[in-house]
Amino acid sequence: MDFVSSLSQLPAPSSRRIAFRVTPPAERAIRMRHPWVFDQSITELSHTGAPGDLAVIFDNKRQFLAIGLYDPGSSIRVRVLQAREPAAINMEWYQGKIADAFRVRAPLKKRDTNGYRLINGENDGLPGLIIDRYADTLVLKLYTPAWIPHLKDFCGALAQVSPANHLVLRLNRSTAVQIKSLHGLTEGMSLTLQTPPKLILFKENGLVFETDPINGQKTGFFLDQRDNRARVEKLSKGKSVLNVFAYTGGFSVYAARGGAKEVVSVDVSASALEAAIRNMVHNKLTVHHETIAEDAFEVFARLASNKRFFDMVIIDPPMFAQSEKQVAAALSAYRKLTRLGLAVLRKGGTLVQASCSSRVDNDTFFESIHRSAKDAGRTLKEIERTGHALDHPVTYKEGAYLKCLFATAS
Repeated sequence: MDFVSSLSQLPAPSSRRIAFRVTPPAERAIRMRHPWVFDQSITELSHTGAPGDLAVIFDNKRQFLAIGLYDPGSSIRVRVLQAREPAAINMEWYQGKIADAFRVRAPLKKRDTNGYRLINGENDGLPGLIIDRYADTLVLKLYTPAWIPHLKDFCGALAQVSPANHLVLRLNRSTAVQIKSLHGLTEGMSLTLQTPPKLILFKENGLVFETDPINGQKTGFFLDQRDNRARVEKLSKGKSVLNVFAYTGGFSVYAARGGAKEVVSVDVSASALEAAIRNMVHNKLTVHHETIAEDAFEVFARLASNKRFFDMVIIDPPMFAQSEKQVAAALSAYRKLTRLGLAVLRKGGTLVQASCSSRVDNDTFFESIHRSAKDAGRTLKEIERTGHALDHPVTYKEGAYLKCLFATAS
């Protein structure tokens, strides 16, 4: 991998480590390998520093507890890289972490898949950073500027373990606006010399999908739903399928390959649905495929009013709860979607409903669906409850976000 010169010109982190002491609860959390240290947990620090400086945390006996990335602008003040045993954080250390993550994903090669999450942030021991692979393109997304001073070493390690033709940088909103801390790096820029193509084709379980790694949502595709899409394929033969919040038609394409007689994809984005149409073409699928570029709630209401019913309804909305204050509203939205989905689902049909809101726990989410079904006069017989795929491992409580219910509605 040949990288742009701006990567080598990034400032290195300070050689002076910041020493921290934290509260007893924070000590216990670190010992249990929680990856975050919050600002309110800090009781003492030697000095302030810049984003990306290394912070060394000591316990109440002044023994080494952890080392991590310092971020003075975030309530997550330290993102823990190494706990319990001291380690030098360098290219070799990054190479080991990336190699560990790479081995976890090895089974995907046997599934005719070259689109997957290579690094799942905190859950792979690299907090505040994710990498998604789409064939020969890697998309690196940062959730903190604390990674900027370490990118040269990190990318060097990445090139050794999982090289690619292209490496695209994505930044979350809070990081993208911290211009001074980015040192010239920008959202969507290529970190490799070769300009990546605007649209990339990759494979997932033998199906071909396109993605826009620069302008697409997340890193261009919702890779976390791969296993649930495969489950939909197995349940779709001979059925009429309604896919709501379809984005670029992931569930729709799987349903078509599974033998669905009709697929309707609904999304507010007309451009996303155009990609859904192309994804059908990429796979030479000739199922009757209707796209509706409108608000999902309005479409549901109209379909019900027109007494148009389906054998399967898939509801995979965006994150509704980004904070604890939004949980009640999120649950209300999920319950409303359940009622709307059941209103157009035939008796004996299959409901597939997912949530990607980590603030809403599994039990509460599944209970809300059953309660809404009962209120609508329907009974759900569960087929399966699902969570995370192997390339989206979960190693701490807040890392669990995806849950999906497959159920038959009578």
